[in-house]
Amino acid sequence: MNVRLTQDQKIHLNDSNGVYKIMQQILMRENKFGRNQEHFWVIGLDNQNKILFIELVGLGAVNRVNANPPDVFRMGIYKLAVKMILVHNHPSGRLEASDADIDMTDRMIKVGNIVKIEVLDHLIISEIGFLSMIDKGIFDKLKKNGRYQVIDRDLAEYKEMKLEIELELAEKKKSIEIAKKMKKKGMDADTIKEMTGLTKWEIRKL
Repeated sequence: MNVRLTQDQKIHLNDSNGVYKIMQQILMRENKFGRNQEHFWVIGLDNQNKILFIELVGLGAVNRVNANPPDVFRMGIYKLAVKMILVHNHPSGRLEASDADIDMTDRMIKVGNIVKIEVLDHLIISEIGFLSMIDKGIFDKLKKNGRYQVIDRDLAEYKEMKLEIELELAEKKKSIEIAKKMKKKGMDADTIKEMTGLTKWEIRKL
């Protein structure tokens, strides 16, 4: 689920404090019950570290959330991000990276290398604070540990995923060009939607 950002939130991120400032606001938007679940977000960035999108890719229980690489990287490929920051919350307020958190981060770094999207950091946040794995030196250790070396099967799988998304994106661009022409001819939104598969919100933006 894409998280809508205010103009003030569409900024260039320079450090973990800037990331936390935005993600704390997003976490606090949740009602009290929602904040008792772990959320997993992905922040996509361009080459100038400007936010392209923030996507909620996982919603779990009080002490766990699942996020798999295709879900994490799909929007990044689609939105042409070149960098990503991973964020998840700990409802308990305990700002420590578990073995499972570190293990999952390790895998995401290695998959990011395949699809050419650099994973810059993984933040664990609460309502009042955060932990940055890059600030804690965890990323340096992960990049050197030799685990999750990608085997040929994994390499083929993730390259195929990237190709499928790129083809989907090409089809979407084609639909947008057709919709623009239809809109210029005065065709109504319902007809454009039926012919192109675009949503009314996407058509209004053209």
